[in-house]
Amino acid sequence: MDKFITKGHLKKKGKKKAQMALRQIPFFPHTLSLTLISKPKLNNNNNNRFSFFTPSLSSTALMATSHNVLLPIAPGSEPMEAVIIVDVLRRAGADVTVASDSANLSVLARHDVKILADASVSDVAGTSFDLVAIPGGIPGVENLRDCKVLEGLVKKHVEEGRLYAAVCAAPAVVLGPWGLLNGLKATGFPALMEKLASYAATTVESRVQVDGRAVTSRAPGTTMEFALALIEQLLGKEKADEVAGPLVMRSNHDDEHTFKEFNPVQWTFDNPPRILVPIANGSEEMEAVIIIDMLRRAKANVVVASVEDKLEIVASRKVKLEADMLLDEAAKLSYDLIVLPGGLGGAQTFANSETLVNLLKKQRESNKYYGAICASPALVLEPHGLLKGKKATAFPAMCNKLSDQSEVDNRVVVDGNFITSRGPGTSIEFALAIVEKLFGRKLALELAKAVVFGRP
Repeated sequence: MDKFITKGHLKKKGKKKAQMALRQIPFFPHTLSLTLISKPKLNNNNNNRFSFFTPSLSSTALMATSHNVLLPIAPGSEPMEAVIIVDVLRRAGADVTVASDSANLSVLARHDVKILADASVSDVAGTSFDLVAIPGGIPGVENLRDCKVLEGLVKKHVEEGRLYAAVCAAPAVVLGPWGLLNGLKATGFPALMEKLASYAATTVESRVQVDGRAVTSRAPGTTMEFALALIEQLLGKEKADEVAGPLVMRSNHDDEHTFKEFNPVQWTFDNPPRILVPIANGSEEMEAVIIIDMLRRAKANVVVASVEDKLEIVASRKVKLEADMLLDEAAKLSYDLIVLPGGLGGAQTFANSETLVNLLKKQRESNKYYGAICASPALVLEPHGLLKGKKATAFPAMCNKLSDQSEVDNRVVVDGNFITSRGPGTSIEFALAIVEKLFGRKLALELAKAVVFGRP
């Protein structure tokens, strides 16, 4: 178990160009390194997941209200952060509205991930929310900062004593300039801590920081913990624990990523490697977006293909994503790696797609690389004989469907040219293992540091 942080460690850095650092960096265990601060009463109950001061607004009062959440996005928003927040909060039953900063609901996030918003910020300007959560990503945060309608909405929201949150670049670039961190402790993206210090009373290196009604966090690699902290603030610890269980999160952020490997081979590829990531209605959006985002950070040529009859898909927690092309078009190309996200509905669609199954069989027969996470090893690969003679893992509740269950407790399993993993909380590790097999451990560790997968 991580030690809980009850006092922030002051962040002292020399002068540097933080924004340039953020642009240039190649850009989950329900144990949180998290600080909650709100007077007047200190609670030292070590049975709680957090060490915290009793909040000024009781959890009972919060649970009596509706739980409407606003998540604004803009061109250049960080897709992992946005999608993880939405997915995890919707698992808790929150009514989350994804709102574009403009009238254009189709938003091109960082790493060319296409997200379709539910509404525009202007559409919801008169709506009352229980929480506003702002993802990071440059230039997304700059676009959100400059959205006057959003600024007015959030300032009114804060004046009413409601919960507000920001991750990565958003504390320093959005909340700070809006004057919403004055007198508070806050954290943020490591390269922007000096900028953050000019707005917050104290900057701290907690993975998640709560001070009164403000919640801040550091980067994509801390966002799942951040989202669970938001659930705890809105709905209480019991609900946060309930949501955390199926995520299969890691328990020790001090450890570097690892994977269990059998029959090791050197993965070779065209430069850059071409990787197919199919998506369908019901695909798990966190898994899909994390895989796409992380592999594009590594400069792989990632092709996102819809297995439906249109580019737009509605993922398992109703996040709307847009593929690069339809699968029939994508099938005309050859791939160094095909990797399947999970999600029950999406995996069933994959298993029923003759085109996709044939691509996977051809991949195996050609000794090329293929992999899957969560439900897909059990529902797609196993029924079609694509796990024969292979060690694998899958979502815990589906491991009984695997013919060989000897290694299912491992978070990531590599067997020769084949890789599998367990669930949303193992997705970053899964993607890092793919990066390591393709590009080497040095790049994988650089990416892990960039997303604050472990401790920075």
